[in-house]
Amino acid sequence: MWDGRYQKIMTIFDFISLAGGLGFFLYGMNIMGSGLEKLAGSKLDAILRKVTGNPFSAVLFGALITAAIQSSSATTVIVVGLVNAGIMKLDQAIGIIMGANIGTTITAQILRLSDIQSDNLLLMLLKPTSLAPLFAIIGAVLFVFLKNTKLRNVGQTLLGFGILFAGMFAMEGAVSGLANLPAFKEMFATLQNPLLGVLAGALVTGVIQSSAASIGILQALTSTGAITWATAIPIILGQNIGTCVTPMIASVGASKGAKRSAFAHLYFNIIGTCVFLGVLYGGAALFAPGGAFFGDNPLSSFFGVWGQPITRGDIANFHTLFNVLVTLLFLPFTKVLARLAEWTIRDKSGETDAVADVPVLDERLLQSPAVALQQTRSAVEAMATRSRANFTHAVDLLFEYDADRVSTIVETEDTIDRLEVGVTNYLVRLTDKELSEHESHSVSELLYFVTEFERIGDYVINVVDRSGEVHDKGIVFSDTAKSELHVLDSAIGETLDLTIRAFIYDDAATARQVEPLEETIDGICEALRARHITRLKKNQCNIESGIVFLELLTNLERISDHCSNVAARIIGNEYTDEEFDAHALRRDMHNGRYDNYNHLLEQYQNKYLSLIEMPGT
Repeated sequence: MWDGRYQKIMTIFDFISLAGGLGFFLYGMNIMGSGLEKLAGSKLDAILRKVTGNPFSAVLFGALITAAIQSSSATTVIVVGLVNAGIMKLDQAIGIIMGANIGTTITAQILRLSDIQSDNLLLMLLKPTSLAPLFAIIGAVLFVFLKNTKLRNVGQTLLGFGILFAGMFAMEGAVSGLANLPAFKEMFATLQNPLLGVLAGALVTGVIQSSAASIGILQALTSTGAITWATAIPIILGQNIGTCVTPMIASVGASKGAKRSAFAHLYFNIIGTCVFLGVLYGGAALFAPGGAFFGDNPLSSFFGVWGQPITRGDIANFHTLFNVLVTLLFLPFTKVLARLAEWTIRDKSGETDAVADVPVLDERLLQSPAVALQQTRSAVEAMATRSRANFTHAVDLLFEYDADRVSTIVETEDTIDRLEVGVTNYLVRLTDKELSEHESHSVSELLYFVTEFERIGDYVINVVDRSGEVHDKGIVFSDTAKSELHVLDSAIGETLDLTIRAFIYDDAATARQVEPLEETIDGICEALRARHITRLKKNQCNIESGIVFLELLTNLERISDHCSNVAARIIGNEYTDEEFDAHALRRDMHNGRYDNYNHLLEQYQNKYLSLIEMPGT
């Protein structure tokens, strides 16, 4: 009687210890991954964006990055965010997702080091029982006592490693007594049913949102001796499906491309699991003890362990083998997965290019400032390119009014306005996070750029509004006025192209070409105003058309001014905040203190200003 009560009390404390160990394990994995991600910083998204359409390089990058940050879910969420921002295409994302499944197996391979049995000093030091406490104390010193951000991130990573294994050791100690509980063995015997095993693995992983963590828990349970190959395999397969929960959640409210990426990840793991289940259980039925072809052959030797206990090393190896083989199987069919995802998330009928695949700023990526900044920058780029697309048709509408085209332009401007509000709010929220000096500067820069590009879009709409006025009032411009507007239209179009190119590529050399062209445009507008006023005095055009013409010049010139502001800011990135003065920069340029400025000014004046000065134009 006393022994029964004592055993019951110990069992309760075992479960408390198990829960505490699990908490340490999950927390350690979280802060270790966070530290590694901070160390990667802006390089993480830069590496991901360099992936081309080559699926092999995409898989390699996905595996390496996931091995670095110790979370396939984190990598997949980042990829979903990059697709959502329009930075990455679906085909590229699928390759990285495949690689992420391989990279996440490194955690299980690290955890298997606990099985090392040797008297060799070096091997003993590699055992987590020796290495984890050492890493924990070094990490604590770096994280608590040093001010250097990079060293603190290294410390956070090492500290996370130590806490992770402390949790692992606590779980192992807690579950050791479970081997004697009949109910525990019966539960895992039930999970030999492959469907129940897959479901259990998927549910546990979905709840804790980490396949690496759930694999670690399964490895800890191997110390009980109750986990057999037949039990573990379906659970491992289910864990790969469960890890899809995080990116699926991340895709909620995101763009179609982001949703398709999440579904491609889900289909990849579900189909891979079905294939493996069919092959393994079909093989077990034929070659395992009691099977039709069990005997003296290699397959019978392989399936002979089916009912035997599995070790944490076996789990790590099978987890790696599954993901490598499934990746090799699907690698030639990435486009098929993409089509399947596109079939699931279809384009809506009647959806225009203005609203299709607009970057959606994913709030979940605020936890990764470097990636959040990149998707925000992509959204600002979308604003810039849409403003340029609107301008392409704006002046032409003055001479050939098209109500359908006006409707498309207005719809695009609505998208620009939504992006402006979304980007501004997103960046303000990002300032609440722990940002590096470079990231904080980038936030300020993007807030400036988003305002400039939004204003450009507004002035383009003003030009479109004047076209409606011209159409409604039956105003007709003279051939001379039309010719002059076309020259100005071409010059401003080139200014926009240079400005947007300089912004997208952060190219100061291209930005330096904007100011001489902007000065040329100022000269054109000044000349056109003077000419038009002369025409008004000579009664060569009426007052109404004259007022509209002068308003057009003002709005077009403002577009050029905002291009100049953007270009000056890009050039200013070469200076420190204290050194840079945009007004002083323009003044120095106009005074010829910058190489090649006068030469570019002369080129643009010959190209554009000379056209309106030629008689008969």
